[in-house]
Amino acid sequence: MVKHPLVQKYIEHNAFGRLLGMEFEIQEPGVCIYSCSISEELTATPRAAHGGFVASILDAAMGVGALSLVCSNGQVVSTLEIKVSFLQPALKNSTVYCTSKCLKKGASILFMEAELVNDQNEIVAIGSGTFKSYSAEKAGY
Repeated sequence: MVKHPLVQKYIEHNAFGRLLGMEFEIQEPGVCIYSCSISEELTATPRAAHGGFVASILDAAMGVGALSLVCSNGQVVSTLEIKVSFLQPALKNSTVYCTSKCLKKGASILFMEAELVNDQNEIVAIGSGTFKSYSAEKAGY
């Protein structure tokens, strides 16, 4: 899918995502797939990723999924709240994949879900989030 100019600007300005080594692809509006290799820098124990990383990739996938639904209107999104359920650890030296989907899009509020799986396609964590759309200009774009 061709990336909208606002999505391109998001990529350029998302230093946090680059720091963590996360990459994404928008499959269709609302559906985004993030991937990341679990390096030692992302671990909290000798074997497993930090829970903050897991929450971050869930938030990122849901956020870009929501962004893909509103960018054509000159809007971006901010996270209002997220819920994360940790089901098993994301192990060091594995690759994880996080897929978002939109549950409901209102006039300015979007309800999203995401699922994080490991390279054996086992569910690592699930998340749900609420996002607010607003003018990209207000965000500095």
